[in-house]
Amino acid sequence: MTHVDGTPRLRCLVTGATGYIGGRLVPELLDAGYQVRCLARSPGRLRDHPWAGRVEVVRGDVTDEDSVRAAMRGVDVAYYLVHALGTGAGFERTDRRAAEIFGEQARAAGVRRIVYLGGLTPRDVPEHELSPHLRSRGEVGAVLLRSGVATTVLRAAVIIGSGSASFEMLRYLTERLPVMVTPSWVRTRIQPIAVRDVLRYLVGSAGMPGDVNRAFDIGGKDVVTYLDMMRRYAAVAGLPRRLILPVPVLTPRLSSYWIGLVTPVPHQIARPLAESLRHEVVCDEHDIASYVPDPPGCPIGVDTALALALQQVQDARVTTRWSSASVPGAPSDPLPTDPDWAGGSLYTDRRELTVDATPQALWRVIESVGGENGWYSFPLAWAVRGWADRLVGGVGLRRGRRDAHRLRVGDSLDFWRVEEIERGRLLRLRAEMRLPGLAWLEMYADQDEAGRTRYRQRALFHPHGLLGHAYWWGVSPFHAVVFGGMARNIALAAAGQPAERAVARDTAL
Repeated sequence: MTHVDGTPRLRCLVTGATGYIGGRLVPELLDAGYQVRCLARSPGRLRDHPWAGRVEVVRGDVTDEDSVRAAMRGVDVAYYLVHALGTGAGFERTDRRAAEIFGEQARAAGVRRIVYLGGLTPRDVPEHELSPHLRSRGEVGAVLLRSGVATTVLRAAVIIGSGSASFEMLRYLTERLPVMVTPSWVRTRIQPIAVRDVLRYLVGSAGMPGDVNRAFDIGGKDVVTYLDMMRRYAAVAGLPRRLILPVPVLTPRLSSYWIGLVTPVPHQIARPLAESLRHEVVCDEHDIASYVPDPPGCPIGVDTALALALQQVQDARVTTRWSSASVPGAPSDPLPTDPDWAGGSLYTDRRELTVDATPQALWRVIESVGGENGWYSFPLAWAVRGWADRLVGGVGLRRGRRDAHRLRVGDSLDFWRVEEIERGRLLRLRAEMRLPGLAWLEMYADQDEAGRTRYRQRALFHPHGLLGHAYWWGVSPFHAVVFGGMARNIALAAAGQPAERAVARDTAL
């Protein structure tokens, strides 16, 4: 394809388009006039994005050589925005091998440039003292730089933007704790960067000269401590001044559990964030401006970045969140759709009610479940289940919603993930809490033969082993209260009528 002036349009491949940065980069590239192809393990998760109809989506994974080779065909610029989450040698090997595959296939396909967003590593700190995550980010950048394809490595510290893990961590810590006992790393100097500056540098890197093959430090206007950022956030948010007491005894591991306790960010994600703050991370240079010039007012300062992010949250205009990416170890098996499924035991809890409302009114309630809107039954039971999940390393209930009223495929919804939406009819959620099996929850807005609105609800559980069977039978006595109450209250919320006027037919199989 070509521009209106006849010049060819560059094609960009974006990996990680279902994640926080990738999901925001795609529309920026489109607005800049590029063609975009997305590589995704689950293409359906991109279906409901506003820009989905303007991009090409191919199924694949960066660890699969064949799918990367196919995705690279005809690509001019390849964006590498993925990384493994975890610890230990296995995690670093996965990152390394994925980067090697990406670089090899980019070179074979004749890609002009690779652009990688990595982490800003501290100055004068031996590699063995770095956290595994920072070390791996640096190694991925080095692998891509020696791939034989001109590569731009952008190295950022804390990214401030609505929905980013760093911003959510900062926001919840500051808002929920007027008095904080904090780790000593809150006094470490860092150079945070606004997400819109990150996106500007990413887009601008596509047009770098072919002889540029190097890393660039990218940061905002201000060098601050995390303590400064918490106090600045309190000021921007109109909160009273916070009393913050740093103590030296909280290791990054303990810090991550503390963060997981207070904020929606689970400790598996909080830990690399905390580890990256142990050492000073300040830019050594700003050479990126020679290739991607800063417009007036850029890079953005901390106060402005915080105010912009908070405004996006308050206006419910958060386009992607840290939880947009899949949770490590979360189930991804498809729902068994055959009623006589032969894959093993499949437990089902069904609820149906006639609703004195239109299907449209019922759908509005269905699509609003979760987050601050709650689950329409026995809040204590849901809260206990959320806490129990977090205690065993799960995500818990506090991921909330990206949007208070509208969902899209791939959205995280507390400890669920939106697996399917048939707008106005079906919402299917897949469980991402820690379970001895796989679980789904379906909600339907239908009409019967007489034209009456019917609410149908189905919970499904595919147990893994004896523990899975024991789990189902252990919790099944509570289903009438939790699932039955949920069905009745959703119907009542749609109808706006007293409980005694609802007609219910409950079956549990």
